[in-house]
Amino acid sequence: MKVLYITSVEPYSGKTAVCLALGRQMQSEGHKVGYLKPVSTQPWRTAEGKLADEDAVFVHNILSLDGDPTMASPVIVTPSALRERLKGLSGDDLMHRIQQAAEAAGKGKEILLLEGGASLREGYAMGLSNLRVAEILGAPALVIVRYRGEMRLVDDALTAQFRLGEQLCGVILNRVPDEAGEFVEEYACPFLEKEGVNVLGALPSVPRLSALSVGELTDLLQAEVLTKDMDPNELVETFTVGAMTADAALSRFRRYQHKAVITGGDRTDIQLAALETSTVVLILTGNLHPSPLIIQQSETLNVPILLVKENTMETINSIERAHGKTRLGQPEKLDAFIQLMSDNVDMDLLFQTCGLS
Repeated sequence: MKVLYITSVEPYSGKTAVCLALGRQMQSEGHKVGYLKPVSTQPWRTAEGKLADEDAVFVHNILSLDGDPTMASPVIVTPSALRERLKGLSGDDLMHRIQQAAEAAGKGKEILLLEGGASLREGYAMGLSNLRVAEILGAPALVIVRYRGEMRLVDDALTAQFRLGEQLCGVILNRVPDEAGEFVEEYACPFLEKEGVNVLGALPSVPRLSALSVGELTDLLQAEVLTKDMDPNELVETFTVGAMTADAALSRFRRYQHKAVITGGDRTDIQLAALETSTVVLILTGNLHPSPLIIQQSETLNVPILLVKENTMETINSIERAHGKTRLGQPEKLDAFIQLMSDNVDMDLLFQTCGLS
């Protein structure tokens, strides 16, 4: 069985998406794939009350893997577990637990994908750093480096090399904006290759892939749906707040496509302006119901209305916290990301790195 450890320099860089896309790609080529997230620092309770990692359960289910998805992350670091570790009160052999889970997850598989820590700093307090886990499991490490500026991109890739050493098999640069394409291709990649960092690919920034679906927004905001029909998979690429005059709002709304408009439930003028432009969903704040005219027109245009209890600022803050964590839950997004990987990553070289033909 071959093993690949996938981690990132910082949180929300796209490693879960890469795990999912690689898993689906390998499955489509006939390989038997296993998946495990050895260490989770984000405890999550299932509807049945089981402690698990939400991303690990998500990937396990999307890849249609056998077994209990809540077991896809064998070590979940809770606040109490950390305190016990720091006080020396826990006698658990966490690495042995991970090794057993990896053996079980990889049984009968050709490749085991391991989703590593959210950053290269993670895990040291528990004795489970990215490097130690990858070394003990014999897994070459692939690091996702998100574009945060020219110098930082290069520094982050070099940091991955410094932290992981010979365990590093390569990096994938992610969310590279169009204006940075020339820098990445002409300067960053050649320099990193010269420094011994294997750049397997650079993924351009695609706003639609980081979009939130209407269904995700409904759940996130615990919103009441006021209109009859709603497509939960409809994607929202941009958000704009209607807190100006109707004329100014109309001018602003026309500049954005596939958007959500956030405004008070009593701002009928703003709501009408939003419905005249390319609006995916109206989010009305303050638990203020709109006029029947707005509901009628929204239903005619197939624009759902979400009513939330929080005020506008609280609603914006909730959306901003979730925006970097969006998953490829919609088939459209997953297929698009798999194609993005295929077009921009040297998949043959990556497969060779894993020992797959």
